[in-house]
Amino acid sequence: MSAVPPVPTFFQAADAAIAEDAESLAALHDRELTVDLIAALHEARFPACLGLLPATSEANAAWQMMADALADLPPAPDNALLDDLAAEYAAIYLTGALGASPCESVWTDDDHLVCQVAMFQLRDLYAASGLATPDWRLRPDDHLVLQLLYIAHVARTATTADRWRALANMLDEHPLRWIADFAGRVATRSSTHFYAALAVLTATWLETLRDLIARHLGEPRPSRAEIEERLRPTVTPVEQPVAFMPGCGPSW
Repeated sequence: MSAVPPVPTFFQAADAAIAEDAESLAALHDRELTVDLIAALHEARFPACLGLLPATSEANAAWQMMADALADLPPAPDNALLDDLAAEYAAIYLTGALGASPCESVWTDDDHLVCQVAMFQLRDLYAASGLATPDWRLRPDDHLVLQLLYIAHVARTATTADRWRALANMLDEHPLRWIADFAGRVATRSSTHFYAALAVLTATWLETLRDLIARHLGEPRPSRAEIEERLRPTVTPVEQPVAFMPGCGPSW
């Protein structure tokens, strides 16, 4: 019997930090900002409190964008500002007014419909870890919040390199296929700096996590083309028997 590949030492120390990051980001996409939540973000100096540190110039820019957006929010905002933030949250996550769905199917389905293949794929993935969506009618399995919470669960429970490899595959095949488009749409259409920055930060954090896994597993990231080829369904041709019909035989 072959031994189970051990988890790299780095992940044994970083798993909790990665999980807490994913949960923090999920919470900010999950609900409207409140006075208490804004105050807590200021107190924590978000996003400097995140466990994953920016490793590229693009990541640094995303982290700074979020810091600047938070700096623009007073620790005790008035009702008018809270109303503006609530309206922006609704436009992104509830009504679709911004045209930037937080659900994967809308971005990956050919007809841009909700509750398509991605939702069922992720449902199976969650079930394999003993997880389930509370109510897919209110929040489908492919919603960004649920994908972030799944990432947190895996990071907190992974004990082998194979488990981290499986998370890398999940990142490649699900959030990283569409999160950049979501972030770009929110960043160009949002009227509030906060949600534009949050979308860009989330996309960059996911890229940073994927790079980190690749580096510590010693395995290069596949290209976008390789991922799409891997996901392309295989079609097996079916031979149809030729039926004999009287009068249709060969002529002599």
